Amino acid sequence: MTTTHQELAIAATGLRKSYGDKTVLDGIDIQVPAGTVFSLLGPNGAGKTTAVKILSTLISADGGQARIAGHDLTAEAQAVRAAIGVTGQFSAVDGLITGEENMLLMADLHHLSKREGRQVAADLLERFDLVDAAKKPASTYSGGMKRRLDIAMTLVGNPRIIFLDEPTTGLDPRSRHNMWQIIRELVSGGVTVFLTTQYLEEADELADRIAVLSDGKIAAQGTADELKRLIPGGHVRLRFTDPATYQSAAVALREATRDDDALALQIPSDGTQRELRAVLDWLDSAGIEADELTVHTPDLDDVFFALTGPANVPNQPKENVR
Repeated sequence: MTTTHQELAIAATGLRKSYGDKTVLDGIDIQVPAGTVFSLLGPNGAGKTTAVKILSTLISADGGQARIAGHDLTAEAQAVRAAIGVTGQFSAVDGLITGEENMLLMADLHHLSKREGRQVAADLLERFDLVDAAKKPASTYSGGMKRRLDIAMTLVGNPRIIFLDEPTTGLDPRSRHNMWQIIRELVSGGVTVFLTTQYLEEADELADRIAVLSDGKIAAQGTADELKRLIPGGHVRLRFTDPATYQSAAVALREATRDDDALALQIPSDGTQRELRAVLDWLDSAGIEADELTVHTPDLDDVFFALTGPANVPNQPKENVR
């Protein structure tokens, strides 16, 4: 089904940006359906933050067009700003004042009345479990608390689209998982999230669609599973404890890769139920019983390194993967 511009929170075509003779973005296209999480992956310096800055009106593109929340990025920049929120890699929290004062300052910037500002601040502090720390200086907050306060401040303006530029950088695993839950709750409430991250597991957990940025271009994009199917290396591994059974299986299954030391055979497979059933049927028909069967499929790490490495070939489909 073709997605229309009315259904898209973000629709960008041919975005370009250069600094001197360095091309940072080389004509990238991005489409993000409303109410979803879109993740932009790429190595450091790939242009992720530049893309966020362009789409959030912080800097201008050298070329291309974009519509954000239905508004033209260039002609209706003020309307775009009213519809979005931005949380960068580094916290915008003022450590010299309390968490509550940070929230009230943000309410003032959004021209809320004093009464409405206090109500919004109180609601968000409660939502993000910061009530007990609200009267304390933000400098005393942990990294996870500061990040929660940062996002709470972003939500004061009730944005429909939130740009999260590496929001969990520097957080411990527990705080990172807490942030994931916050992001899921935002999306379940109808917010669209544009996420850049250096944690591939994070994109795999959260994103409805993922784009991999390399050398200023989108090397590939799709769901996590679609991207994993681009990379070869999926296989079924059969391990045996009896050397004679292993030898019989190796002779019968000539296309398998042998590991004589481990008494294991590796069979190319895309990890689907159909292929796994075929392997099991073959073992039954041959009267061979493996002591251990494991299925291995490429993960986003494999995708990332394959698409952003020096020998990557953008948008080149490959076989035998999931």
